[in-house]
Amino acid sequence: MKNIIQASLPVLALLFMLGLGAADQASPGKSAKILFLHHSTGENIWNGGLEAWLAQYNTKNGTSYAIRETAFPNEPYEWANYPYDYWLLWVKHAGKGYQGQPALEKLARENTVLIWKHCFPGSALEEDSGQPAVDSDVKSLENYKLQYNALKKKMKESSNVRFIVWTLALEVEGNIDPGQAGRAREFVRWVKTVWDEKGDNIFLWDFHALESESGLFLKKKYSSGGGDAHPNEAFSRKAAPLLGRRIVDVIEGRGDSGSLTGQ
Repeated sequence: MKNIIQASLPVLALLFMLGLGAADQASPGKSAKILFLHHSTGENIWNGGLEAWLAQYNTKNGTSYAIRETAFPNEPYEWANYPYDYWLLWVKHAGKGYQGQPALEKLARENTVLIWKHCFPGSALEEDSGQPAVDSDVKSLENYKLQYNALKKKMKESSNVRFIVWTLALEVEGNIDPGQAGRAREFVRWVKTVWDEKGDNIFLWDFHALESESGLFLKKKYSSGGGDAHPNEAFSRKAAPLLGRRIVDVIEGRGDSGSLTGQ
């Protein structure tokens, strides 16, 4: 037994150096319960065929990955799902639920994977004030960072769950100015290069890169038109399988090594 342990140490050390923790090594098995929390942009992607794609994957691969979706937050809470709102619901009111919304602890007990996102008005980031506040609903880089760091700490407490967080959905050009869009892109860069860590139970789906093609705004060819920043049907059909692939990668232990866009 001693020799086996000693022989395993170099392998474990190599995995540590590569930044590959347990969350990116083990699969929960052939079954998983997935909950997709969203508002209207997420609904468009859902309607693009996400459930059908996953069903086809299950048939082909002998898996039982069950996905369902729900609006979150929903009535009686206001129709807002920005970093402040997730902080308020899941961190400030941890374990309690608030205004009819389930606490993170309850969602974590019931699901294997939780997917959450923000609506495109969240990309209208204002200039920093120099006085960041985690309990502020002002959309700014300084506040978003505090709220995301608090959310990361909270999500790590539910180590049995794998979280998939969308990068920011965007407005079309003309609805926000280049300064706001630039700060949104800077937030996404920070989320991808600083906030996200290998080896934990939190993963990203880079929706921002897909819909902007790494630019400042939602590409007009992908929008519903007329200044509407909801993704159109063609883009939604394109994006849904990519989210499906990202979900499968996360479940099957490729969350840190697979493509952030699912491509």
